[in-house]
Amino acid sequence: MSQRDIADTIEDIYGFEISHETISNITDRVIDTANEWQSRPLKKFYPFLFVDCLYVSIRREMETKNSAVYVILGYDVDGVKDILGVWIGETEGKHYWMQIFDEIRARGVEDVLFISMDGVSGLEEGARSIFKDVTVQRCIVHLIRNSTKYVPSKEYKRFTAQLKKIYGASSLKAAEAEFERFKQAFSAYPGAVDVWVRNWSHVEQLFNYGSAVRKVLYTTNAIEAVNSSFRKVIKKLISL
Repeated sequence: MSQRDIADTIEDIYGFEISHETISNITDRVIDTANEWQSRPLKKFYPFLFVDCLYVSIRREMETKNSAVYVILGYDVDGVKDILGVWIGETEGKHYWMQIFDEIRARGVEDVLFISMDGVSGLEEGARSIFKDVTVQRCIVHLIRNSTKYVPSKEYKRFTAQLKKIYGASSLKAAEAEFERFKQAFSAYPGAVDVWVRNWSHVEQLFNYGSAVRKVLYTTNAIEAVNSSFRKVIKKLISL
């Protein structure tokens, strides 16, 4: 919003005028606080990081366009949640994510075990350039959503039930057996099957860890809940 938009909104809601200079002083204070928060020191170790994106209309130099805003949520060793930061992405790619994770390291993070995300371009390579031993996991729930696009609604229940037998299997051997059954059962929907064939390595690596870790890595729901709250606030501001 421009200073004029803010002034008009305040007058409409509260019935009084506020000068552009006052608005500028207030926004400068808010920006300083936001910058301090974005650059604050972080904890040394996060077992889990979750990355998700939301799209926000941002006004820059007299132009308004949708921009990708990436949010990174961390869980520390006590299970305490912490939003590490918010980054506006003009482009995606390995070097972009290298810069973000290098910034996180510069703010004090020494090690990360797992990153759960939804196929963000270049994230895996960029993260491993900074934290070489990190495991990057595709969100299983997003893979389900991506693959059901190729399946008629009458098949959803059978399709998702068979998928659950794969990622919910007790061992990798059992998952592989269920995957073969899945490919045969849904061969009439090659687009849906291909989503899982292309991302099989992300299903396979889940079984390197115990069931408790797998349950955490299955989904980015934790950060999606955060972004859902952001969207509600943004929608409310837009409606003012």
